[in-house]
Amino acid sequence: MLRLENAWKQFASGPTAVTALADASLDLSRGDFISITGPSGSGKSTLVTLLGLLDRPDQGRLTFMDQDVSRYSAGRLAALRRAHIGFVFQAFHLIQDMTVLENVMLGLEGLVRGRADRSARAGAVLERLGLSDRAGHLPSQLSGGQQQRAAIARAMAKEPDLLICDEPTGNLDGESGERVVELILALNKAGAAVALVTHDPRLAEMAERRFHIADGRLTAPVEIDNL
Repeated sequence: MLRLENAWKQFASGPTAVTALADASLDLSRGDFISITGPSGSGKSTLVTLLGLLDRPDQGRLTFMDQDVSRYSAGRLAALRRAHIGFVFQAFHLIQDMTVLENVMLGLEGLVRGRADRSARAGAVLERLGLSDRAGHLPSQLSGGQQQRAAIARAMAKEPDLLICDEPTGNLDGESGERVVELILALNKAGAAVALVTHDPRLAEMAERRFHIADGRLTAPVEIDNL
């Protein structure tokens, strides 16, 4: 589904360039579950932007759904993201003046025609996640765990082929965090590939392959047998 080959990414810092990612290679197939760990400033966020088609490598190759997207325009990348990729971040990124239902429906714009159809699909996902009674609430009226579940509902509604999770439990208490992890695992079992970025070694160990990044360099994956 996705392959990153010998990717480099640099950013200007005054008169010099800082290497955020150096010669990184990684591949994902349908149903894969990988984790990525590393200290702050190691290049995790840069890697996530490439895996989520939010940016392109300066050098190297990025292939997604059998398409070489390394030099795609921002518009073409946005269309692929909208159709195939769901995101769950530590910050919930819910629009504060929209209801929970409207936030989930927003993720279906351009994918499902008709407001009634978008509302029906969004409502069904919220019911599955136990948030039907919060559909008409604003995000500020929800607990942290409920907001994160709403963010997952927004990602789930589009039935993504790839789910990018960046510290999805970082702002949650233990019980809420466990429920969020259960939802991510359920998406994975349904066939979505999952790339999980985390500082939590317990979460990292749930993945089938574990990567570590430091100083922009990605280590070879550790294969885990969870059977």
